[in-house]
Amino acid sequence: MRHIIKSTLIGALAGTLLSGATLADIGSSDPIKLTLHDWSGQLINTKIMGSILEEAGYNVEYVQADYIAQFAGLKTGDLTLAMEIWATTGQEALDEATATGKVVNAGETGLQAIEEWWYPLYMKELCPGLPDWKALQGCSEVFSTAETAPSGRYVGGPVTWGGFDDERVEALNLDFEVVHAGTDAALFAELESAYQRKAPIILWVYVPHWAPAKYDGEFVEFPPFSAECYSDPSVGVNPDAAYDCGKPRGPIWKAAWAGMEDKWPDAFAAVQAYTLTNEEMSAMVGDVDLNGQDIDSVVANWMASNKNRWSGWIAK
Repeated sequence: MRHIIKSTLIGALAGTLLSGATLADIGSSDPIKLTLHDWSGQLINTKIMGSILEEAGYNVEYVQADYIAQFAGLKTGDLTLAMEIWATTGQEALDEATATGKVVNAGETGLQAIEEWWYPLYMKELCPGLPDWKALQGCSEVFSTAETAPSGRYVGGPVTWGGFDDERVEALNLDFEVVHAGTDAALFAELESAYQRKAPIILWVYVPHWAPAKYDGEFVEFPPFSAECYSDPSVGVNPDAAYDCGKPRGPIWKAAWAGMEDKWPDAFAAVQAYTLTNEEMSAMVGDVDLNGQDIDSVVANWMASNKNRWSGWIAK
């Protein structure tokens, strides 16, 4: 059963009184339902947006949802807003949803995404052709573990993140076994453990995040992404397989139920106005994942430090 975190009626009314908003101002007292996923940056991003909407008097509800499956709820209006759709892994799902007319792209978050295979620099000594992906065809064994030998081991993100890593391995004839981490925390625990021991590892790393700043390493340089590479097997280095290229790079989008603008027009305008920077997000994720701060505390600190900024997003 999905875990649902609800704002209480008292909290919603208190927020309304504090902001001076009326029902006529906010459009509807129904809850605006924001989706929560399983990585710190998305939780921070979503709760900042939710806090801003609460300050404006809206009733906000947080709903735990699968990253890709959430589009079904956005199409029906059972979910209202998703704050992080990465062009790297969610563009196809977003484009399909918006094509139905039931979901709208609410603009960029300001964050620019990279999600790709990444290795610590010490692995380059064992596979000197890196970062060129072709080097992996000849040195996969140096990335092996007892469980995968002689094949290399690639630690992917949780299965729900998508990313087509299994397909990429097959299309590019890489002798790697894809092992999916169960959670975001488990993924970076693998990196921390291996890095401390100088053990073999290659894994999914993404930006914005603290990891590329903390650890010396590089992203693998795969053949450049194109939409045709994903959809047409004849395009790319392997004429018989799709996904024979790297992952796309680009914005992190906001996606909303198409009825949000009519039902809560000022809230939708605030969502469109909302932006953060990669540097802001990486620092906040580091506060949570490295420094042990509570997500709600990090969000509250951002709200207090940026009041003039977000106040302008909800100004009538």
